[in-house]
Amino acid sequence: MNSESMYLKVVALAGISLLAGCGEINVKKYLPFGGDTTIQERPRTPANATEYQCTGNKRFYLRTLEGGAAVWLILPEREVRLDRLGAEGATRYSKGNTVLELNGDATRLSDGAAVSFSACKPTP
Repeated sequence: MNSESMYLKVVALAGISLLAGCGEINVKKYLPFGGDTTIQERPRTPANATEYQCTGNKRFYLRTLEGGAAVWLILPEREVRLDRLGAEGATRYSKGNTVLELNGDATRLSDGAAVSFSACKPTP
Protein backbone atom coordinates (compact mmCIF):
# COMPACT_ATOMS: atom_id res chain seq x y z
CA MET A 1 0.00 0.00 0.00
CA ASN A 2 1.49 3.33 -0.95
CA SER A 3 1.60 6.29 1.39
CA GLU A 4 -0.89 8.33 -0.66
CA SER A 5 -3.71 5.77 -0.42
CA MET A 6 -2.95 5.29 3.27
CA TYR A 7 -3.23 9.06 3.77
CA LEU A 8 -6.62 9.16 1.98
CA LYS A 9 -7.94 6.33 4.17
CA VAL A 10 -6.85 8.14 7.33
CA VAL A 11 -8.46 11.39 6.19
CA ALA A 12 -11.71 9.60 5.28
CA LEU A 13 -11.76 7.79 8.64
CA ALA A 14 -11.14 11.07 10.47
CA GLY A 15 -13.99 12.76 8.54
CA ILE A 16 -16.41 9.95 9.35
CA SER A 17 -15.41 10.12 13.02
CA LEU A 18 -16.04 13.86 13.12
CA LEU A 19 -19.45 13.52 11.49
CA ALA A 20 -20.44 10.70 13.81
CA GLY A 21 -19.71 12.96 16.77
CA CYS A 22 -22.03 15.66 15.45
CA GLY A 23 -25.16 13.66 16.14
CA GLU A 24 -27.95 12.98 13.70
CA ILE A 25 -27.44 14.27 10.17
CA ASN A 26 -30.49 15.24 8.14
CA VAL A 27 -29.36 14.66 4.56
CA LYS A 28 -32.79 15.63 3.13
CA LYS A 29 -32.20 19.16 4.37
CA TYR A 30 -29.35 19.57 1.89
CA LEU A 31 -30.95 17.96 -1.16
CA PRO A 32 -32.20 20.54 -3.69
CA PHE A 33 -35.36 18.67 -4.79
CA GLY A 34 -36.30 16.67 -1.72
CA GLY A 35 -36.91 17.12 1.91
CA ASP A 36 -39.71 17.72 4.32
CA THR A 37 -39.99 21.46 3.82
CA THR A 38 -43.35 22.83 2.75
CA ILE A 39 -43.25 25.03 -0.33
CA GLN A 40 -45.57 27.99 -0.16
CA GLU A 41 -47.37 28.78 -3.37
CA ARG A 42 -47.01 32.34 -4.58
CA PRO A 43 -50.19 34.34 -4.98
CA ARG A 44 -51.32 34.37 -8.59
CA THR A 45 -52.88 37.83 -8.53
CA PRO A 46 -50.38 40.56 -9.45
CA ALA A 47 -49.88 43.25 -6.80
CA ASN A 48 -52.51 46.03 -6.79
CA ALA A 49 -54.62 44.26 -9.42
CA THR A 50 -58.19 42.97 -9.51
CA GLU A 51 -58.93 39.56 -10.97
CA TYR A 52 -61.87 39.25 -13.39
CA GLN A 53 -63.43 35.84 -14.04
CA CYS A 54 -65.29 35.48 -17.33
CA THR A 55 -67.37 32.92 -19.18
CA GLY A 56 -65.47 29.89 -20.41
CA ASN A 57 -63.32 29.95 -17.25
CA LYS A 58 -61.22 32.76 -18.73
CA ARG A 59 -59.64 35.39 -16.52
CA PHE A 60 -57.62 38.57 -16.69
CA TYR A 61 -56.22 41.06 -14.20
CA LEU A 62 -56.72 44.81 -14.16
CA ARG A 63 -54.73 47.50 -12.38
CA THR A 64 -56.05 51.08 -12.26
CA LEU A 65 -53.54 53.79 -13.17
CA GLU A 66 -53.47 57.56 -12.72
CA GLY A 67 -56.71 57.78 -10.75
CA GLY A 68 -58.69 55.93 -13.41
CA ALA A 69 -57.34 57.74 -16.46
CA ALA A 70 -55.86 54.44 -17.64
CA VAL A 71 -55.75 50.75 -16.73
CA TRP A 72 -53.08 48.09 -17.05
CA LEU A 73 -54.58 44.96 -18.57
CA ILE A 74 -52.77 41.74 -17.64
CA LEU A 75 -53.60 38.76 -19.85
CA PRO A 76 -51.90 35.35 -19.83
CA GLU A 77 -50.04 36.12 -23.06
CA ARG A 78 -49.48 39.88 -22.82
CA GLU A 79 -49.84 43.08 -20.83
CA VAL A 80 -51.07 46.37 -22.26
CA ARG A 81 -52.00 49.85 -21.08
CA LEU A 82 -55.48 51.02 -22.07
CA ASP A 83 -56.43 54.70 -21.89
CA ARG A 84 -59.90 55.89 -20.87
CA LEU A 85 -62.21 56.92 -23.69
CA GLY A 86 -64.35 59.96 -23.02
CA ALA A 87 -64.68 62.23 -20.01
CA GLU A 88 -63.81 61.47 -16.41
CA GLY A 89 -66.00 58.71 -15.04
CA ALA A 90 -66.27 56.91 -18.38
CA THR A 91 -65.96 53.14 -18.18
CA ARG A 92 -64.47 52.36 -21.60
CA TYR A 93 -60.75 51.94 -22.13
CA SER A 94 -58.94 51.33 -25.38
CA LYS A 95 -55.67 50.98 -27.25
CA GLY A 96 -55.82 50.16 -30.94
CA ASN A 97 -58.38 47.40 -31.52
CA THR A 98 -58.48 46.34 -27.87
CA VAL A 99 -61.51 47.76 -26.01
CA LEU A 100 -62.42 47.13 -22.37
CA GLU A 101 -65.91 48.02 -21.17
CA LEU A 102 -66.26 48.02 -17.38
CA ASN A 103 -69.87 47.35 -16.44
CA GLY A 104 -70.00 45.47 -13.13
CA ASP A 105 -70.83 41.80 -13.76
CA ALA A 106 -71.12 42.42 -17.50
CA THR A 107 -67.56 43.64 -18.10
CA ARG A 108 -66.25 42.63 -21.51
CA LEU A 109 -63.02 42.79 -23.43
CA SER A 110 -62.93 42.78 -27.20
CA ASP A 111 -59.99 42.60 -29.56
CA GLY A 112 -61.17 43.95 -32.89
CA ALA A 113 -64.54 42.56 -33.93
CA ALA A 114 -64.25 39.50 -31.70
CA VAL A 115 -65.30 39.60 -28.05
CA SER A 116 -62.49 37.77 -26.31
CA PHE A 117 -63.84 37.92 -22.74
CA SER A 118 -67.53 38.36 -21.83
CA ALA A 119 -69.69 38.42 -18.68
CA CYS A 120 -66.62 39.16 -16.58
CA LYS A 121 -67.00 39.72 -12.85
CA PRO A 122 -64.44 41.04 -10.43
CA THR A 123 -63.54 38.44 -7.82
CA PRO A 124 -63.68 39.43 -4.16
